[in-house]
Formats: sequence, C-alpha cells, structure tokens
Amino acid sequence: MENPIDAPRLPRKRRSLAQELVTVLSEQIRDGHLKRGDKLPTESAIMDAHGVSRTVVREAISRLQAAGQVETRHGIGTFVLDTPSPSGFRIDPATVVTLRDVLAILELRISLEVESAGLAAQRRSPEQLALMRAALDALNESAAHASDAVASDFQFHLQIALSTGNRYFTDIMTHLGTSIIPRTRLNSARLAHDDQQHYMSRLSREHEEIYDAIARQDSDAARAAMRLHLTNSRERLRHAHEEAEAQRG
Repeated sequence: MENPIDAPRLPRKRRSLAQELVTVLSEQIRDGHLKRGDKLPTESAIMDAHGVSRTVVREAISRLQAAGQVETRHGIGTFVLDTPSPSGFRIDPATVVTLRDVLAILELRISLEVESAGLAAQRRSPEQLALMRAALDALNESAAHASDAVASDFQFHLQIALSTGNRYFTDIMTHLGTSIIPRTRLNSARLAHDDQQHYMSRLSREHEEIYDAIARQDSDAARAAMRLHLTNSRERLRHAHEEAEAQRG
C-alpha cells in the first residue's frame, strides 16, 4: 500500500515551508488518505519525504494541533483527529504575526497559566514532574538556538497544563500550539535590547522557579512564579512596542 506521506516534495517559494507542509497533510486528512486514529509517520519520515528540516516538521505539527486536526500523545506519536467544526473555538496561529498580537496572546496566557501552575503543583504526579524536567533539560540544551528551543519551551508549558488533570487547560494550550511562544513570531531578545544568551538565561531562571515550586507542591509559589515569568515577557515586549510606536512618530 502506498504510504500517504509519499507526496511530491514541497515548493521552496510562496508560503513558508511549514505552512506548505500543513497544507499537504491537511489535504491528506480531508481526502481520507489519513483517517481518524491514524498515526502520522515519524518526524524523520516526514523530513525525508518532503526534504524539510526537523524544525519545519515540528512547526507544521504544532499548527495542525492548533487547528484540532491531530493530537500528540507523548511517548507514543501523533494521531489524526476529526476535522473540527467551523463554529468551534478558533485562534489561527497564522494570524499571530505582530507585536500587538503577541502581547494579546500573553494576556490570555497570564489568565490561563497562572491558575494552571497552581493546580499542577497540587495535582502533578512524579511521572508528570519528570516530563517537565525533561522538557526543561531539552530547553536548556538548545538555549543557544532559539528556534530549536521553541518546541521544548512549549512542551514545558503543555506539561504543566496536563498536570492540572483538567483537559480544558490542555485543550486550549494544544489549540494555541507553539504560537504562544513569542520568539516563534518575533526576535524577542532583539526587541528587548538584550543579547540572545542573556535573554535565554533569564528565561531559564524563570522556568526553573516555576518548576521548583511545582516540584515542592507549593501552589501559591507556582502561581507567583508563572505570573512573574509571563508578566516579564509581556513587559519586555510592551516596552519594545511603545518604543517602536514612538519612533514612527
């Protein structure tokens, strides 16, 4: 049987490679070549089939998750879901393109993730804590390459949502996908007038404080650490936005 992922290699022009890959996979789901419950090929198989990088594949999968077309089950793989109803809750990650958009997403995240962190501190299992630690370790290892760090950054925040035991936290985080990470849309370090290494180091400290509070099951400290982390991100970018507006005159 022909593998549905064996499709013509993606064109190098027009939209981004990630969006081209999203289009190809979405068409295969819509046409029934990939059906509900089917497991997507591995990242390596998709890379080989379409001649794209691992970063492109991960971004495409995140966009499909955001669209509700697939879900990733950690340690198992990524599986096809039903096509979502057009009337359902929708935030298209492709529309999160400006600094104002990213600030708006950060406001949403503050309202969502502060409570998520508090509940995770109360309810997390040792296994879930270990997955948070693994995501942080991967993030620290890739800190020198901001684009490569995005997937690990998102996984850390997603693991916190999963640890609440409330599927609606997880559903919203999965729907938003990696678009919630500011540096997927903007060079956050440059906008904050900071060098990349110092910027990533500060983010690492903020993440560790969140993790430590959840590890010792201190709900109040977890909420405070998450609020500080997201508020710092918002304020760094807000100042950059105000400066950009002032320069336009």
